[in-house]
Parts: sequence; C-alpha cells; structure tokens
Amino acid sequence: MSARRRRLGITGLAVSAPVLVWLIADPLLGHRLRIADGEQTLDIGAVPVAVVALLASLSGWGLLAALERFGTRRARAIWTGAAGAVLALSFLPFIGDGMDGGTRFFLALMHLAAAVLIPGLGGRPRGAGAGAAKG
Repeated sequence: MSARRRRLGITGLAVSAPVLVWLIADPLLGHRLRIADGEQTLDIGAVPVAVVALLASLSGWGLLAALERFGTRRARAIWTGAAGAVLALSFLPFIGDGMDGGTRFFLALMHLAAAVLIPGLGGRPRGAGAGAAKG
C-alpha cells in the first residue's frame, strides 16, 4: 500500500472517530454537547466535529509532507513532537468554565479519538525501509 493511500485512510479514521464519539454522546445517550459563553450557547453537532477533525488532520498531514519534502532528516520525530504538543494544547479549553462534566468528557474523548493521527501518520509504514515512498 502506498504511503499516500495509507495516510488517506488514517485521515479518514481521524475524522470518523470523533464523529462516532459524537454519535454515541448526542443521539444515542442523549447528552447535548454545549458550550456556554456568557449568554451565548454553542451546540456542537456532527458536521462541525467532522470539519474541525478534517482540517486538523489535513494540516497535520501537510506539515509532515512539507517536513519530508524539504529533506528534514528527523521529519517524523519533529512532526510527532509538534502533533503531541498541539494535542496537549487542545485540552486547555477544558479547564475553563462553560461546559458541564459530560460535555467536557465527550470532547476530551473526541480529541483522544482523533489522536489516532499521531501514530498513524508519524509511524513508519509497514514493510517500509529507508527508501519508503513519501506522501
């Protein structure tokens, strides 16, 4: 399997996983995911979850591809560190007010589910040697 095809599959999984968490939380368990900011309330739906996951996944893939293309020797290690830092920073909003414990839990679970991208994109393709195809 080509690196591009494998990475496309991982990206699809990184988008699908948080949407699956949303499907369990909202329609199945009946917990509306809401964030309140003063008098405004934001209901979190499946489409915004998918769009944000897609944008984050494509950004991550793009950064990794750029690092690899410009010959950075440690592209995967640099990318994995950057992706881990972004994941850690993505949890900062959960320490603030404006959401109940259930919303906080399900949003954190969505972030962890999408984190499949980190080992998926940053790891070595199966059976790849030093001359593995990049994508």
